[in-house]
Amino acid sequence: MYVTQVFAQYAAQYREQPLSQHVLHHARRAVIDWYASVFPGFETQPVRLLIEAVAEDLDRGSARLATGRVATARTAALINGAAAHAAEVDDSFRDAMYHPGAATIAAALAAAQSCGADGLAFLRAVVLGYEVSTRIGVAMGREHYKYWHNTGTVGTFGAAASAAYLLQLDEAAFAHALATAATFAAGLQQAFRMDSMSKPFHPGRAAEGGLLAAQLAARGITGSLDIFEGEAGFGRAMSGKADWSHVGETLGRDFNITRLTFKNHIGCGHAFPAIDGALALQRQHGIDAADVEQVHVATYKPALDIACYMNPATDNEARFSIPFVVATALVHGSVRMAAYEPQRLADPRTRALLERVSVSVDPEIDAGFPGRRAARVEITLRDGRRLVHLQPNRKGDPEQPLDDPELESKLVELAQPVIGADAVRTLAARLWSLDAGQALP
Repeated sequence: MYVTQVFAQYAAQYREQPLSQHVLHHARRAVIDWYASVFPGFETQPVRLLIEAVAEDLDRGSARLATGRVATARTAALINGAAAHAAEVDDSFRDAMYHPGAATIAAALAAAQSCGADGLAFLRAVVLGYEVSTRIGVAMGREHYKYWHNTGTVGTFGAAASAAYLLQLDEAAFAHALATAATFAAGLQQAFRMDSMSKPFHPGRAAEGGLLAAQLAARGITGSLDIFEGEAGFGRAMSGKADWSHVGETLGRDFNITRLTFKNHIGCGHAFPAIDGALALQRQHGIDAADVEQVHVATYKPALDIACYMNPATDNEARFSIPFVVATALVHGSVRMAAYEPQRLADPRTRALLERVSVSVDPEIDAGFPGRRAARVEITLRDGRRLVHLQPNRKGDPEQPLDDPELESKLVELAQPVIGADAVRTLAARLWSLDAGQALP
């Protein structure tokens, strides 16, 4: 079978497959983290401008933005998908180098609202989208991540699979939805190698494109079923080293949605092991930032490629700056949304310290990527002491997960400034009960 057919066959079986409470619980956690990510995203300039640009598709339609405003389904998917990524706090699946929630949940929510699905159907669609897309991301490998932003490319398949489930596509139509989605998949890493607003539109377009692919397949539109493994297909064109031989082996037995990373800091996740390592040394040795002479971070190469700004001038650059976030953590004790406000960007203590932060690639740590996200942090103090800490993973990774109260606290912290305390409490209660007959938010 072609890869499209492997996934389509599983999707047909999945309709009859009960999900364990363990898997459903992790699906609820993914949705809660998505809502924690989406509300601060609505406060960003790119999303505000996007809403202005597509205004003719708002205040009409069958779906809603996370803020409650009515929209057409594809526009809701587009805006919600972009907002969920814009503040850089969305989930990730390490092995696929991919943030699955932004596009997958945005498309699933729009499709569920359009067809009147209940909370359980929505959660099942989210699970399927994660399982299909994360496996595609793993197969595409590190070669794909060299140039392409997986959250835009691979995210299209998460969106298509979740929407296809809710639109009740049969096995053949599901395969065609994935095939058409492949021709929509895009998102270049160069889009955020300099200061720009383009990055959050990658998962926004992925959500919109995946939903559209499912809608087209529902109406009989066909795609090239060999789009993944063909000579001019997705794998060859956008990776060169894609390995499809094991893509469906663990479907239905091993659920990737149970092994997500939820961000414990605000910013680029590639910088998080450095933040965690610096804070660990600070706690262990009672370090005052004023006593730090030098900081050196050794980590994996993609972290340096993406979190690349050594002297950030804007809030967007600061989110992708290892020196800035490490200096911020040591000076202020954390890296939250306030870290990127103008006064904090210009904070003289942070600016002085970031100039003394250097970064390099550690070959051994790099060899562990993408399965492990590690950093070695070395702090030299003014009194001559040299302190070293190897951070093997990040708080929020499967090895050190956020527990349910921590995850709900993240939702409260990030959503409350936008929608208010009462609305957050109501939303949290509804999300934890989605599979128990609870209506969609």
